[in-house]
Amino acid sequence: MDTNAIYVLWLRDIKRFIRAKSRIIGTLMLPLFFLLGLGLGLGSLVKLPGGGNYFDFIVPGIIGMSLLFTSIFTGSAVLWDRQFGFLKEIMVTPNSRASIVVGRIFGGGTTAVMQSILVLIIALVIGFSVHVTIYTALAIVFMALIAATFIGLGLTLGSMINDFQGFQLVTSFFTMPLFFLSNSIFPVTALPSYVQYILYLNPLTYGVDGLRNALLGTGTFSIWVDLLAMIISTLIMTGIAVYAFNRTEVG
Repeated sequence: MDTNAIYVLWLRDIKRFIRAKSRIIGTLMLPLFFLLGLGLGLGSLVKLPGGGNYFDFIVPGIIGMSLLFTSIFTGSAVLWDRQFGFLKEIMVTPNSRASIVVGRIFGGGTTAVMQSILVLIIALVIGFSVHVTIYTALAIVFMALIAATFIGLGLTLGSMINDFQGFQLVTSFFTMPLFFLSNSIFPVTALPSYVQYILYLNPLTYGVDGLRNALLGTGTFSIWVDLLAMIISTLIMTGIAVYAFNRTEVG
């Protein structure tokens, strides 16, 4: 594992993120729409099992959605790099493919977490209340693990697909089911049992539940179950991404 290669790729993503002001604003629009439309608009109409504020309930889900969408589309960078020759340049270096994948995960993960923190700040301004506990700091850890998991998925898809239109279609096929078949906007206990089994297979379910445990002090599962599930999913998706990247064509 080449730490210098990881750092260079991380720094490249950070610089691209800071310089693209329109990208930052654009990625905040969809979470803001969901916060206002679902959180505030429908919040007074939705009754949660056991009570509770629906707006507070949905904020971790919207943060998870922001991480999901931002992270999985990181895979499009593989297509851009392939088109402009940058992928070929880094593939012929002595650096291992695993270092390249980890560098992209670190870079994309950092920018995704930064965007999610902005979403959290907006939610706090609107009226979200954080229940500060000894586990609150773990919210950043869960954000990073959610990002790493779905960046791994995005890099896998980007390594297998050669055109942008195909990538957008396939990622849309993944993102919407992953978002809606999680506990992002609906409590797990309010859904039919056969749907709950599907939710239990979705890594985003544990990521969002971990954010709720960290930010609200309550969740469907133990925060340690959520953390273990996200660590496992991150390792699995990183391994799959490395395998797919090893088989990619530089074009």
